[in-house]
Amino acid sequence: MIIVHHLNNSRSQRILWLLEELNLEYEVKRYERDLKTMLAPAALRQVHPLGKSPVITDDGLTLAESGAIVEYLVDRYGNGRLAPPLGTPERLRYTYWLHYAEGSAMPPLLLNLVFNQVEKAPMPFFAKPIARSIVSRVKHSFIGPQIAQHLDYLEAEISKSSWFVGNEFTAADIQMSFPLEAAAMRAGLDASRPNLMSFLDRIHARPAYQRALQRGGTYELLS
Repeated sequence: MIIVHHLNNSRSQRILWLLEELNLEYEVKRYERDLKTMLAPAALRQVHPLGKSPVITDDGLTLAESGAIVEYLVDRYGNGRLAPPLGTPERLRYTYWLHYAEGSAMPPLLLNLVFNQVEKAPMPFFAKPIARSIVSRVKHSFIGPQIAQHLDYLEAEISKSSWFVGNEFTAADIQMSFPLEAAAMRAGLDASRPNLMSFLDRIHARPAYQRALQRGGTYELLS
């Protein structure tokens, strides 16, 4: 039995969705973030030393990292579903988006989240103007432009076809969902990029996506 060690409001929601798309049986073991720090609980380190989510266990295997988990599940259980055939141009594009999602799209979004938290963090009154000035400069000179560059690139790419690899839905679309949902929630993705917003509408309408939300519980990236 596949066990998903699922942290609320995290990348592990994608793994639940993938399992639903593959119609696989699985068990969800839930973990809740600390309400003050928003970090994962120490219990996750008993599953994997880094204490991050997603992590799955399957037949004695413990596997972390979203991209690795997606590839493992599709290769082992997909039977040709959700991935183009090996050796095709579509497969190379599929692999690209699997890695782009975390390797390129997420870092500026994570930086944006961290600097937003710094801006709101309690600190001595005399330090606030300095901290806010530094945060503002970094966000406006680096983080904001980086996010805009990626969103412009993605808007152009998704305008070419219904899904990121082509006109067939693949696991690469599942992998790309998290950075785009994060961008829509806290990094300026809106109706000014209609192709990306249409992509989000399409994934949210998928029955497997809806079933994954029911299994995973509250998902505040959608709020």
